[in-house]
Amino acid sequence: MGGRGASSGISEKGHKYGTDYKTLLKDGNVKFVKKISNNSETLMETMTKNRVYAYVNNKNEVASIIYFDKNNKRSKQIDLTHKHQGVVPHVHHGYMHNENDSSKGASNLTTDERKLVDRILKKWYNKGSK
Repeated sequence: MGGRGASSGISEKGHKYGTDYKTLLKDGNVKFVKKISNNSETLMETMTKNRVYAYVNNKNEVASIIYFDKNNKRSKQIDLTHKHQGVVPHVHHGYMHNENDSSKGASNLTTDERKLVDRILKKWYNKGSK
C-alpha cells in the first residue's frame, strides 16, 4: 500500500511499502485506509490483485474508492468528495486517470459502481454497529 513501486517494496521517493497508509477496516476485498502523513504518495499500485481501497480523508469520510487490476495497477478511481467539471461523484479511468476518456478525463458512475459506493459507505458509517 505504498505509492508508486509497490511491487519493488520501495517507492521512487524511498518510502518502504506499507508505510504511507494505515488500514482502518477491512471488508472482503475492500480495505479502508487513511494516509499516515501529508507526504504519503497517491495509491497507484498494490501487492494484492483486484484490490479495492476506500480512502478515508482527515474529515473521517470516504473520499475516494480506488480499484486495482490483476496486474496490481490502479485501473479506476471514484471520487466522492470533489467536483470534476461539475460532476460529483465521478470516475477517473486508467492508471493515470484519463486514458479511457481523453475528452473529459472523468465519467458518471455506472449502476454497478453506484451499488459498490453504497455498500462501502454503508459499511464505513455502520462500522461501530453490531
